[in-house]
Amino acid sequence: MSDPIFDRDCRRCPRLAGFLDEVRNKHADYYCRPVPPFGDEQARFLIVGLAPGLHGANRTGRPFTGDHAGILLYKMLHAHGFSTHEESLSADDPLRLDNCRITNAVKCLPPQNKPVGAEINTCNDFLAAELDTLPANAVVLALGGIAHRAIVRARGLRQADYKFGHEALHDLGDFRLLDSYHCSRYNTNTRRLTEDMFSAVFRQARALLDS
Repeated sequence: MSDPIFDRDCRRCPRLAGFLDEVRNKHADYYCRPVPPFGDEQARFLIVGLAPGLHGANRTGRPFTGDHAGILLYKMLHAHGFSTHEESLSADDPLRLDNCRITNAVKCLPPQNKPVGAEINTCNDFLAAELDTLPANAVVLALGGIAHRAIVRARGLRQADYKFGHEALHDLGDFRLLDSYHCSRYNTNTRRLTEDMFSAVFRQARALLDS
C-alpha cells in the first residue's frame, strides 16, 4: 500500500501515539503500530471496521485477527467465498482473502476501543485515499455506525443523506455502501447481531458483486 493509504510510522494523534507507547512497554511482543489494511489490493469488496483491538490486531498486526470480533468475521468470509480459511490466527498464517480487503476507520488502537472524533477525522485522509483506489462496481461494507460515518465523510457527502442501518444499502456514486452492526463481542453476546443476520449481509454483498 502507498503512503497516502497507510503510514506505519504515523503519530498524528498524540493520545493514540502515547497509548501505543504504554501498551508496548507492557507487551513488548505486540505489534503496537498503526495496523495496515489486509487483503487483495485490487479487491472490489472492502470491509471497514472501527479500530484495532488491544489483544487482536494491535497484537498481531492484521485487522480482526486474534480477537473475538474476528472469529465471526473470518467465518463469514470463508463461508461466502472471500477467504481461504475460516480462522485467522496470526499475520503470517496461510489465510488469504479473495477479491476482499479489510481496513479500519482508525488505524491505531484507542483506549477502551473508543477513538474520539478528532482522531477519527485525522485518520480519515487514509480512508479517503483507500476508497479512491477501489475499482468500478465495488462494494464497501461498514461494520458499525462509526465506520459508516467515516466512509461518508471520506467521500465529502452529507451525513444526513446517508443514515446508518443494519443491512441498509446506499449508492455513493463510485461504489455501493452496505451497513452492518459491528461483529463485536457485545453485539454478538446480546444478539443484536446474530450469525444468521451477519450471514445475510454477506449474501447481499456477494449478490451485489456478482450482479
